[in-house]
Amino acid sequence: MIIVQLEQGSDAWKKEKLGKPSASNASKIITSTGKVSTQREGYLHTLVAERLTGVSADSFKSDAMQEGNDREAESRALYEMVKDVKVEEVGVVYKDENKGFLCSPDGIINRQYGLELKNVLPKTQVKYLLKGTLPVEYLVQIQFSLYVTGYQYWDFCSYSPALQLLCIRVKRDEAFIVQLARALDLFVAELEIITNKLRG
Repeated sequence: MIIVQLEQGSDAWKKEKLGKPSASNASKIITSTGKVSTQREGYLHTLVAERLTGVSADSFKSDAMQEGNDREAESRALYEMVKDVKVEEVGVVYKDENKGFLCSPDGIINRQYGLELKNVLPKTQVKYLLKGTLPVEYLVQIQFSLYVTGYQYWDFCSYSPALQLLCIRVKRDEAFIVQLARALDLFVAELEIITNKLRG
């Protein structure tokens, strides 16, 4: 595991991530059921374009996304208080020196496990609280992060002001990670081939 210390959201952080598969977009490669995602080709072409142009495709932010970012420090502080831990903020994490893919955790605790924070709308938080399980839309992202870091578990927390904090501890799913690793290797190899072809 290689940690690169950068401020998340900074220009340097965006440049570091450019053209590389990341945990937050992992479901565009493989679905939670282990199937090839219908978004795979589009995501592949997006990353190739980023490599060739040097321009990030992730420039759009909705009001809800911006509000979520603005509340991240608040939700992290609440998690620290509830769990009585200190969260280490990091920029990006690579699995190895190849730096072919990465995750950007919302925090790491004691270099033992990671944290994923979601700042959601009140109605979404009510839905999550009623279910009390990891929302399926984040399964691939978290298993990807577990694969990258080698950690055994990850805390998923969703937060909306004035509502209860939801924290779910997610363990490694080794069978899924085998499928993920295979899909990721193929994706990264194809990404290199297409980029090199178009660079001529």
